Amino acid sequence: MTAHAAKPSLGRFAALTLGSVGVVFGDIGTSPLYAFKVAIGQAARATVHEGDILGLTSLMLWALTIVVTIKYVTVLMRADNKGEGGILSLMALAQHALGGRTRVVLVLGVIGAALFYGDAMITPAISVLSAVEGLRTVPQIANDVSLPVVILISLTILVGLFLIQSHGTARVATLFGPICLLWFVVITVMGVSHIPEAPKVLWALDPTRGILFLLRHGIIGLFVLGSVSLTITGAEALYADMGHFGRGPIRVGWILVVFPALAFCYLGQGALALKFISGPGSQAAIADQDWFFLLAPTWARVPLVILATAATVIASQAVITGAYSLSNQAIQLGLLPRLNVRRTSEVEAGQIYLPTINFLLMIGVILLVAIFKSSDNLANAYGLAVTGTMAVTTALAAIVIRRMWKWPAWRTALIVAPLFLVDLAFFAANSLKLISGAWVSLAMGAAAAAIIATWIRGSRIITDKARRDRIPLSDFLASLDRRPRHHVAGTAVYLTPEADLTPSALMHNLKHNGILHQTNCLVTVTTTDEPRVPEARRASFDRLSHDFVRVNLRFGFMETPDVPSAMQLVKGDVAFDPMTTSYFLGRRTIVSSHEHGLRRLQDLLFIALARNSANPSDFFAIPPGRVVEMGLQVTV
Repeated sequence: MTAHAAKPSLGRFAALTLGSVGVVFGDIGTSPLYAFKVAIGQAARATVHEGDILGLTSLMLWALTIVVTIKYVTVLMRADNKGEGGILSLMALAQHALGGRTRVVLVLGVIGAALFYGDAMITPAISVLSAVEGLRTVPQIANDVSLPVVILISLTILVGLFLIQSHGTARVATLFGPICLLWFVVITVMGVSHIPEAPKVLWALDPTRGILFLLRHGIIGLFVLGSVSLTITGAEALYADMGHFGRGPIRVGWILVVFPALAFCYLGQGALALKFISGPGSQAAIADQDWFFLLAPTWARVPLVILATAATVIASQAVITGAYSLSNQAIQLGLLPRLNVRRTSEVEAGQIYLPTINFLLMIGVILLVAIFKSSDNLANAYGLAVTGTMAVTTALAAIVIRRMWKWPAWRTALIVAPLFLVDLAFFAANSLKLISGAWVSLAMGAAAAAIIATWIRGSRIITDKARRDRIPLSDFLASLDRRPRHHVAGTAVYLTPEADLTPSALMHNLKHNGILHQTNCLVTVTTTDEPRVPEARRASFDRLSHDFVRVNLRFGFMETPDVPSAMQLVKGDVAFDPMTTSYFLGRRTIVSSHEHGLRRLQDLLFIALARNSANPSDFFAIPPGRVVEMGLQVTV
C-alpha cells in the first residue's frame, strides 16, 4: 500500500490504521516510560517548583505538536517518493530535484543514514530496560529486583528478539496492532485518572510555560531540553513507514490515537509530580521516582510491566526492521557492499532479514546494556542521533520543497526555517551530553559514515580503473568481425556495470576457452531513484550484432534484484530459456596498492567489506548451477 495507490475501502483503511499503530508508533509510543523521568531528573539539579513541572510538561507537549504533528505529519509526509518515505528515499528525491547525484545531498543522506544505525541500537536497549525497571515499583518484589536482575532479564529478552529474526515476524505481526492499541488505551486511562488530582497541570498547554522555564534555568534548562527530545524519538518512523501503510492511515492513527494518548500520559505524570512536590520532604526523592509506573495502582503494576515489555519489544522490532530496510536501500544505491538479503515472507515484500546487520545490531545492543546498565544513563546517549537525523531530514526536505515543489524562497523559508531552528535547538541541547554518553551515538554514526564513505570511494576507484583497463565494446565487436570465433549452442549472460565496456568475464572466457555462445547477452543492472520500477519498464533490449545483445534491467532502490525473472520480461527477437542459459560473473580479488587510491586503513576496511560481501549469484538471485565465475585481481 502506498500513498499513490487506489483509495482503500473503509475496512482496509481501518486495518492499515491499526497496523500503523502497531508498527509505526511503537518507538514514540513507549517514550513515556523514561522521557518524563529523565527530564525531571535533570531539572532536579536545582530545587523543583510548580512552575518547573509545568514548564517541562509544556515543552514535551509542544515538542510533539511542532516536530511530529506539524513537521512530519503535515509537511514531510507530502514529500513522498512514489509513496515511499525515509531518509534515503528523501535523498533520492532531492537528487532527482537537483538533476543528479550531488555531493551535498549525498553527504546529508549518508549522515542521516549513519545516525539512524545508532538510533537502531539504542532504541531496543533503552526501551526494554525501562520496561523491566518497572518491576522495582512492585512493593512485593522490589527488594529482589537488583541491578544485575534487571540487566539479565533485559538481555535475555533482547538476545531472544534478535535470534528469532531469521524466522520472520509475519506470524506475530498481526498481534502488534492490537497490543499497541491496548497500550495506548491503558496509558490514556492512567494519565487521565491523575489529572483531577492536580488540575493546574493543564496550564502546561500554554507554550509560554516552556519558554519561561528555559529562560529561567539557563544551562540546566538546556539539559532538560535535551531530555525533552526523548518524547519525539521514533518520529522518523512516521515518514519511513509511509510506503507500508499510506499517508492517510498514519495521519489518522497519530491524530486520533497516539497523540492524545501521549499528551494525556505526560499530563498525568506532570499532575502526579505536582502532587508529589506538595508533600513534605519530597524534593530529595523527586529524581528517583519512576513516574510512569507510579501512575498505576500497586495491584496493576505487574500486568503493566508485562504490557510495557510487550510494547517495547514491538518498538524494538520496528526499529530493527527499519534498519534492514535502510540497509537494503543503501545497498541498491551503492552506499554499502552487497549483503546477504533473505526474504522471510512469500507474501510481504518488505519482510526481509539481513544476517550481518542483525548480528552487528545485537552486539551493539548487548554492549550498550552492559556499559550503561540503566535507562537513565542510556538516555544521555539517545537524543543526539535522533535529533541529528531530524535536522538532516529537514535540510533535504528544504531542497525538495524549493526545487521540486517550486515554492518561492520566502515561502520555503517561512515553513522550513522555524522547523530547522527547533531541530538545531534539540541537537545543541543533546550535544551538552557528549561527555556523559552522547558520544556513543556520535561514535556509532561516525563508524557507519566511515564505512559508507570508504565503500563509495573504493567503488569509484575500481570503476575508474575498469574504464581505463577495459576495451570499449564497439572495438571488441569490430575485432570479432575481423576474426570470427567458434560458437557453441546456448545463451551466455554477462553481468557488467558499464554498458559501453567489454565485461572482464567475457574477455577471460574468450581467452581461456576460445569460444562464444550462440547468443551473448550483456546485462547491466541499474538502480533508479524511485522505490519500485513497474514491470513494463523493467527491461530494455538492444541488438548489437548477430550474436550479441544488450539488456538493461532497472530496479527501484527498495527492490531486491532478481535477474532471471527480469530476463523473462525482455521483449526482443531472442528468448531466454533458463535451462540453456549460463551466467558468467567476474569475481574480483581486491588487493591493496600503496601508490594511489585509498589510505592504508581505508584500504584494509574496503578489502574487508568486499571480501565479506554477498556472492553476486545470491544477490542477483541466479541459480548456482547456472553460474560460471571468472576470477580477476583488482588493486585499490
